[in-house]
This record gives sequence, C-alpha cells and structure tokens, in this order.
Amino acid sequence: MSIPLTIVLLYIALLFLISYFAQRRSSGGATNYILAGRQLTTPLITVSIVGLAIGGASTIGVSEQAYKLGLSAGWYTAAWGIGAITMGLLVAKKYRELGITTIPELLERFYDKKGMIAGVACQIIIQLVITSLQYIAGGSILCTLLPDIFTFTTGMLTSAVVFIGITFIGGMWSASLSNILNITLIYIGILLATFVSLTRVGGISNIVPKLPPNIPYFDVISGVGVTGIVSWIVVLVTVNLSLQSIIQISLGAKDEYTARRGFIIGGLMMLPIGFVCALMGIIAKSMYPDVSASLALPLTIMSLNPFLAGITLAALWAADISTACNLLLSSATLFSQDIYKRFVNPTVTEKNFLLVTKGSVLVLGMVTLLLAMTVSGIIQTLMIGLSLTAAFSVIVLFTLFMPGLCRRNSAFYTVLASLIVLILWQTMPSVRIFPHVIYLEWLACLATFFIAYLFDSNTITAANLTKPELARETSAK
Repeated sequence: MSIPLTIVLLYIALLFLISYFAQRRSSGGATNYILAGRQLTTPLITVSIVGLAIGGASTIGVSEQAYKLGLSAGWYTAAWGIGAITMGLLVAKKYRELGITTIPELLERFYDKKGMIAGVACQIIIQLVITSLQYIAGGSILCTLLPDIFTFTTGMLTSAVVFIGITFIGGMWSASLSNILNITLIYIGILLATFVSLTRVGGISNIVPKLPPNIPYFDVISGVGVTGIVSWIVVLVTVNLSLQSIIQISLGAKDEYTARRGFIIGGLMMLPIGFVCALMGIIAKSMYPDVSASLALPLTIMSLNPFLAGITLAALWAADISTACNLLLSSATLFSQDIYKRFVNPTVTEKNFLLVTKGSVLVLGMVTLLLAMTVSGIIQTLMIGLSLTAAFSVIVLFTLFMPGLCRRNSAFYTVLASLIVLILWQTMPSVRIFPHVIYLEWLACLATFFIAYLFDSNTITAANLTKPELARETSAK
C-alpha cells in the first residue's frame, strides 16, 4: 500500500473516531446536534469558520487560477477572510443575541410566512449547490493524486461517504471538533509542501525565468485585476453576513462575545493562506509549463517525498471535508426546523425531531451527490450561487440596524427580486451591465426594500430583536 493512501486512510479513521466522541456530546437533543448546545468556544468557532471557508475553491481552485494568472488569485481566500472579519465586527454578536436557529426563522419572526418560505427555498438551493461542488473537488483530488486507486466517480463516492457519515454521526459537535484536525492538517500540509517545492526549484529567483513574460505572476493585483478582486470581496462579505451555514456557527457560540472573537480570529487566519496556495500554482507552472492547470498541481505534489505528498493530499481533501460538513448540517437544519417542524409536524417531540434532522442529512447528502454529477465550472458556479445571499444580507442589515425602514412584505419581495435578477442574468446577456451579478443583486435588492418601505404601511416589531431569556443570559455574564 502506498504511503499517500495510508495517510489518507489513517486520516479518515481519525475523523470517524472524533465523530464517535462527538456523538456522545450531541446526544442530548436537537439543539446539541445542530448548534452544539450553544457551547462552542472561541477556538471551535475559529476552526469552524476557517474550515467552512477553506474548501476546494480556496485551495485547488486558487492554485489552478494562479497557474494561469499569478499570485493575485490568492485574493479569493483573502476575500473570505475579509468577509469573516466583517461578520465578526458587524453582526455576529447580534445574531447570537437573537437566539434564532435559522435565517428563515428571523424572517418569519419579523416579517411574514411567505418571506420565510422564500428564504428557506433560496438558502437550501444555495447550500446544496455549494455542497455538491465539494464532492466534485473531493473526487478530483483523489482521482488525480491517486489515479491507480480512485476514478473520479469513486473519488466522489468516497468523499460523499465521509462527508455524510461525519455529519450524520455527530452534527455540529462532529463538524467543529473534526475541524481542529482538518485545519491543522490543511495549514501544515500546504505550508510544508510550498516550502519544500520552493526549495527544490531553487527559490523565486529561479522560478521567474521559467514563467511566461507576458503574465505578471508575482503582482498581487494585475492578474485577476481590481474589478475581479473587488467582486470577490463584495460577494464574500455578502455571503458571510447571511448564509445559513455561517450564521449557524455563530449561533452555536456559548455567548455573543465568543462568536465575535471566533470570526475575527478566523478571518485573520484566512488572509495569507490563499496566497500560499497561489504560490503553489506558480511553482507548478514553472515545473510543468505545458500541461493543463488541473494536472500541474497534482504532478507537483506527487513529485514530493511520499510522506509529504500524503500529508498534502490529505490536507487538500480535508479542505473539502471541513466545508461540506457544515454546509450539509445547515441544509438539514433548514429542512427540519423551517419545513418539517413549521409546516408538517409542529408538535414533534425532541427525540423525533433529532431523527428527522439526521434523516435529512442522509437524504440531502444523496441529493447533493446526484447534483455533483451534473454541474461543472466550480468557481463560476459557486460565485453565481452565492450572489443570491445579497437579498438576505440586505434584509438582515436593515432588520438589525434600521428596523424603522422595514415592512412586513420587505423580505418576500427582496428575495423575489434577487431570484429574478439571477434568472435574467443567466438568460439575457443584455442585462449584464456590471462586471459581476453581485452588483446588480445589491442594487435590485436595495431598490426593492426601499420601494416596500414607501408603499407598505405594515411595520415590523422591533421589540423582538432580542429574546428575553438570552438578554438575561447576557447580562448575567
């Protein structure tokens, strides 16, 4: 058995061992399973948000783009970090104070049922698309780095078993605790592989002559360009403010200050790692200039010492696992909390609610696996899907900071406007008057929100911004 395969199998075994331990902590009920009993500490919040952000697009995707465009590709992951810091500074504390479980729950509390229903549908669609992309990335990593063992299909199936299994066993505790291993492995593996590869090629001075002279490989701006970088930042700040999987991490914190600290520290940790992955892509370009970008990085990794190659392989795969588990859990939470419990069986017992949530993990895991067989273009698909979060960010920011401008119908029509913009963007090229759909999304959502303010006289109830029991809990601390 090869050393890289042995390391990957050992890593899988450790993940399931952690999940078994986590199962004991999550067995106390649905809140323990989906929110870790609201007892996550600052380190666990930190590794959870870093694990969610550092997925296939932030590692493999960045390296492949750097192979073509240079160091500026690292801004994709840095944009995630900026988004997490913004979330920590702006709304992480306020989300925790609300005592909600999901974003649609917030929509129904302050707005109306149709706004909540639209919110559930959009949030689930967004997260299922992102989760399916992690299967694609996981299958690609395994089949390109271990071609004698895995095909693309068996690589995706293996990834699915691990993603679904870990989430099913221990829920939020499983995802959070396993991210301690995942993040450690990601950072050690990527940093070591980059350092050793850079040393082998004789340093940056020896790389430069081997690169195409017409591409600014070591310019941190020019390759992707200011417009592209700003678009990434706008999209990912928007995502961090309102995507259910991210919000669910903050809601699992033991208090609002823990949520804020965890997001800020996590965001700071993300800032440099994308540029390290981009440097790996540049090194791959200097070593294998005539192969496709998707093959260059695997060839570079497998040319390393077998032990280091195995660590790096496990690290890249860990990036997908850490992202997929949180996404899958939050999608299941949306279904069980906002569809099953709200409309199908409002009087469900705690035990049965936990079973429904676990069953949702299995079913939605299979749905995302089937979806993964049909989508392509990871980063492009990801960025388009994430643009839908503009509607939720607009709603949340107005609700938390300017409730006087909110009306009962604001949420529904803002979400509807977001969907219409995305459909038009995809089907009518003439509406693409901005460099990225996210700008049109923000413009349309803000305009819709203000129109609702002008024509709808039904105001929301700002007094519900803090649950009384959570306010007492906060003051006691």
